[in-house]
Amino acid sequence: MWMYLGLLAALFLGLHNLCKKHAVKGNEVFPVLLGTISFGFLLLLPIYIGSVFYEDYMIKIGFYIADISWKTHGFIAIKSAIMASSWVLSYQALKHLPITIVTPIRSAGPFFTFIGAILIYQEKPNCMQWIGFFLIIGSILLYSRIGKKEGINFKRNKWIFAIISATFLGASSGLYDKFLIQSLALNPQTLQFWFCWYTVLILLVILSVTWFPYKEKRKAFTFRWTIIAVGILLVAADYFYFKALQDPDALIMLLSAIKRSQILIAVVVGGLVFKEKNKRKKLIPLTGILLGVFLILYS
Repeated sequence: MWMYLGLLAALFLGLHNLCKKHAVKGNEVFPVLLGTISFGFLLLLPIYIGSVFYEDYMIKIGFYIADISWKTHGFIAIKSAIMASSWVLSYQALKHLPITIVTPIRSAGPFFTFIGAILIYQEKPNCMQWIGFFLIIGSILLYSRIGKKEGINFKRNKWIFAIISATFLGASSGLYDKFLIQSLALNPQTLQFWFCWYTVLILLVILSVTWFPYKEKRKAFTFRWTIIAVGILLVAADYFYFKALQDPDALIMLLSAIKRSQILIAVVVGGLVFKEKNKRKKLIPLTGILLGVFLILYS
């Protein structure tokens, strides 16, 4: 069951990436990021209020946001700091690189998660799973060769390093999620609500220095409906992902790879919407990535 929940998370993440590309176009990254997380927080706020005043009912329907200790708050704040850094880097890269290049690089995240899962959680892949993971990584390298034809030098372009760093931080957060969900026994909505809260606080501090004081920057900002959509889609994707992690049999390294099937939406639909180059050539490594995901599911 957890694998299918992972596929649902991938569906919402793919739509999330498309909306994110539209949201950051011509806009400062930080206010867009604050807007998306704020709308996600507002979506969860009624659930928190309901948990305070109608505890029994919220428990009955499975959406209760539990009381947590200050120590647990600290653990969630660490996750917020990791993901805020990852998102800032990825949003900046997304503004300067084609979505059909950014998304495949982000798809390398399962490789970092794969290593961490073996070293930290002692997860043991079988032969077919090994093949699936290396097939995904090989396909990512093929994408880098296609990217050079679009004038992108993967060795000298700073936005490439930004998206790689964002991918590493995102993978670290994924490993941390397993600790938060399984070791601390947090339910998805509790983790999501407080994660959004601390991320909003972090972004407000950044914006108070880089954006709010500058009138010209505030005037240049264009609000788009996709800012709301990104927040809602991210909450939906994370909910299904965290639900999958609640299963004690769930393997984080496989779940991370399954989530990357979002690339189908990003490359095919995104390539058509944003009219990016070399769409047909990018379908070749896309097939490799999907085959790798299939081998993991089949195994």
